Amino acid sequence: MPMSDDDRKKLSHRLYTAMVLPLKDDEIDEPGLRRLVRYYADHRFAQVGGLIANPEAGEVSYLSREEKRRVLEIVMEEAGGRLPVLAGTFGWTTKDAVQAAQDAKEFGVDGIFVIPPAGSMDVSVAWDAARYPEVWLDQIRLQQEAVDLPIFAHPISNATPQWGLGLPLEATLAICRAVPNVMGWKMTYSPQGARVIARALREHLPNVAVLPSSAHLFHDYLASGWQFDGAISGSFNYAMEPMLAHIEAFERLDLKAAREIWNGGMAQLHEYVYSEPGRLHVRYKIATWLRGLIDSPLMRAPMPRPRPEEIRTLARLMSACGLDVVRSEAEQSI
Repeated sequence: MPMSDDDRKKLSHRLYTAMVLPLKDDEIDEPGLRRLVRYYADHRFAQVGGLIANPEAGEVSYLSREEKRRVLEIVMEEAGGRLPVLAGTFGWTTKDAVQAAQDAKEFGVDGIFVIPPAGSMDVSVAWDAARYPEVWLDQIRLQQEAVDLPIFAHPISNATPQWGLGLPLEATLAICRAVPNVMGWKMTYSPQGARVIARALREHLPNVAVLPSSAHLFHDYLASGWQFDGAISGSFNYAMEPMLAHIEAFERLDLKAAREIWNGGMAQLHEYVYSEPGRLHVRYKIATWLRGLIDSPLMRAPMPRPRPEEIRTLARLMSACGLDVVRSEAEQSI
C-alpha cells in the first residue's frame, strides 16, 4: 500500500546522521556502536532526527555482508523504534546491493539508502550519468522490486564544474520519475548545482525531499527558505547539538540566534572538515573521537589515517565553537 503524503513527509523531512562506525583493532566495536546509537536515541534529536546504518561515512565499502548485517542488528536493537533507521545498501555487484536491501528489510528498517555503483571505471570515474542513467537506475529498480521500502538516494558522483560531486539533473529526474519509492535526495552538490537540482525537484517531483549534506553550506540553505526539507549529513556525528540549535533558530525565524551560532565558530569548523573531499570521512571520525563519542579515530584501510595537524586543527576549531574536546594532548598524539 503506498504511503500517504503525510507519512512520506514524517519520514523524509528529518535530520539523518550518516553514522561513523566505531572500530577496535580493525573490527566492529560493538559496545562502542551501541553507545553511539544511544547518544542519538536518548537525546531530543530523536524527535526530529534519524540514523543511517552502513552509509559511506560508516565504511560500508569495506564491510562484509555479515558485518553489515551485524551493524544493522545492533543499530535496530539500540534505536528501539525511538527514531527512524535507514540502511545503506552499497554492494560491489547489483546482486550484492539487492541482498543488502533484503537484509535491511529483514531487520525492519524504515527505508534504504542507495549508493551508486563503484569499481570498474565504466561505472565510476568514466560513467556519463546524464546519457546513461540506467547504470544506477536499473540497480535501484531491482532493490525496489525486492523490498518495496522507502528509498533515500546518495547521488555521489565524479566531480564536474557544473554539479560538484553530485549526479547531473538529467539522471536525477530520470531516477526519481522511474522509482516511486524515492522520497529523499541527498544534496551532495556544489552550491550552484544544489540550487538547480532543488528547483527541479520542487517543480517536477515535490514529494522528493531536498536533503542537504554539506554542513558548511547549511546556513545558506536554511536562509533560502526552500532548500532544506531535512538533512543527511555525517557532521551530526561531531556537532549534533549546535547544529540542531542552529536549525531550530531558523525554524522560529530567530536570525540573530542563528547567526551567533554560525559565526561563533561552527562555520569555520565545518569549512575545515569539508575543505578536502579526500579527507572528509576521516575528519568526521577524528572529530567524533575528540568528543569522546567513539574510542578510536582509525578507519579500516585503505581509508586514510589521521594526521597530527588534522587532529590539532579539529581540536582547536571544536573548542572555539563550544564543543567539548575530551581527548588530552597526549591522547591526540596517536
